[in-house]
Amino acid sequence: MSRAFLVVMDSVGIGGAPDAGEFRNGATPDTGANTLLHIAEACAAGRAEEGRSGPLSLPVLDRLGLGRAVQIACGTAAPGLGATPEGRVGAATEVSPGKDTPSGHWELAGLPVPWDWTYFPDTVPAFPEELVAKVCEISGSDGILGNCHASGTEIIERLGDEHVRTGRPICYTSADSVFQIAAHEEHFGLDRLLTLCRELAPHLHERRVGRVIARPFLGESGAYRRTTNRRDYAIRPPKPVLTQWVQAAGRPVYGIGKIGDIFSMAGIDEVTAKGADAALMEGLAERVENAPEGSLTFANFVEFDSLYGHRRDISGYARHLEWFDAGIGAILPRLRPGDLLLLTADHGNDPSWTGTDHTRERVPVLCAGVGAGEIGNVAFVDVAASVATHLDVTAEGPGRSFL
Repeated sequence: MSRAFLVVMDSVGIGGAPDAGEFRNGATPDTGANTLLHIAEACAAGRAEEGRSGPLSLPVLDRLGLGRAVQIACGTAAPGLGATPEGRVGAATEVSPGKDTPSGHWELAGLPVPWDWTYFPDTVPAFPEELVAKVCEISGSDGILGNCHASGTEIIERLGDEHVRTGRPICYTSADSVFQIAAHEEHFGLDRLLTLCRELAPHLHERRVGRVIARPFLGESGAYRRTTNRRDYAIRPPKPVLTQWVQAAGRPVYGIGKIGDIFSMAGIDEVTAKGADAALMEGLAERVENAPEGSLTFANFVEFDSLYGHRRDISGYARHLEWFDAGIGAILPRLRPGDLLLLTADHGNDPSWTGTDHTRERVPVLCAGVGAGEIGNVAFVDVAASVATHLDVTAEGPGRSFL
């Protein structure tokens, strides 16, 4: 019996999506967006020098095949990523009608999203009156702030003082199918915020809004900062996914990061690490050391996306890639014979692109522990089928194993 570790590098896209032109950042189609390639090009040109310097250095990921994955996805070589792959490598293409977290993760777990998500209009106000009334009813507030599309850090900076003064929650959305609520952990109360989001979520899920997200923050005027107590309240997958296939076979399933939230704990026995990516890397190392035979560990490293992609911070994204490369490099030697470590992503978030939204891209598929070789362009659902094959459990989705 063997183990599987499925690790999502949130937003580390590699371009080449055939339907990129159907998705937009504002008025600009995502055609040509390529998170990893454009970061590597910026580094090589000396345009990513904040906190780091020189060409993008990802020796571990490149040996696994990251540079080759970029070429498979889009036909272009990424500067500094030209190693001969030592792992199984390919690129995966999504078909779900969204470029958001639930769409990507559900499809990687074997379930393309079976409906069109509901999105809020980019208007002020963005939300219908009955939804605002429900927020006020649950929270006991006399109104809300925001009621618009916004960046989370920007809206907290802009409305934080008024929130503290009035006690009204800050409600906003984005190009994703999401309803986000920001509130001060001390002035509004963390438990009150989480209760509000948890009780509101079923009303949004009925509308096919994918997630209600609690965005707590701390600090004082001019120095507000979001905390790691974020919670996502997502729609539960309507059909069994990889985690449930493995659990139904009597195997333990562990989540790391926001995996439990994304799947509403469907098929997940325990979430063993949350918080910042540094804590998640420690949690992944602990699972590699101690997870039992036959188990699945499913991890999401979110800070590529949340701290650097949405903020269009090329230097920060490059730094985080290099940090992650070193962390994975320390973990690989600790894998047991027969283990599978599969690294992939859920969408793109090109920090060189216009706007602040995700970008529609193919994603890398890098496999350690199962030999070397190219698998070419595969489907997101093939990731789930391949993990199931490795664990010798029945795959119930439409994917085909590339192992």
